[in-house]
Amino acid sequence: MTTSTGLAVLTWPLHTDRLTLRPATSDDADATWRFRRREDVSRWITRAPATPDEHRTWFRAPDSLARTLVIERSGTVIGDLMVKIEDAWAQAEIAERARSVQAELGWVLHPEHAGHGYATEAVRELLRLCFKDLGLRRVTATCFAANEASWRLMERIGMRREFYTVRDSLHRSGEWLDCVGYALLSDEWNGSA
Repeated sequence: MTTSTGLAVLTWPLHTDRLTLRPATSDDADATWRFRRREDVSRWITRAPATPDEHRTWFRAPDSLARTLVIERSGTVIGDLMVKIEDAWAQAEIAERARSVQAELGWVLHPEHAGHGYATEAVRELLRLCFKDLGLRRVTATCFAANEASWRLMERIGMRREFYTVRDSLHRSGEWLDCVGYALLSDEWNGSA
């Protein structure tokens, strides 16, 4: 499938040794609800709809679908990825050169599939997609500092920690939590992290 903007300009699906990555469709809402509804997943993600219908509404929204890929293993959806293409900051006179040059990344893996390297494999392919296929210059990712599995993945794939904030993010539990942010530039990426 080849279409015209953002991720849609690419030819899909993408394959790694063990996984298939493809753009999410509205039909993937129920498969992603199965793992996103779990407390051990929802505690870390930005949005945790309370019902399947709430999840479907959010997941099927055009903006959500446009930046979401699903991870499949043997035809089963085991996770999803976010690629939110953004403008970099720039001074006004040269702002046009900073349009759509970077992306914020995110990932969720069904816990039943954790511990096999699938998240690492999928996010490495996501980096390749961003730097080689889309020609982006920078990618970023953030997470709660307590989400050790996520920031360890960022380090494993070669991302650099750029910040650690103290109690700056309000969690749905009512607590203010610390966060960490990582980034990688295209000229730092070696394709084999």
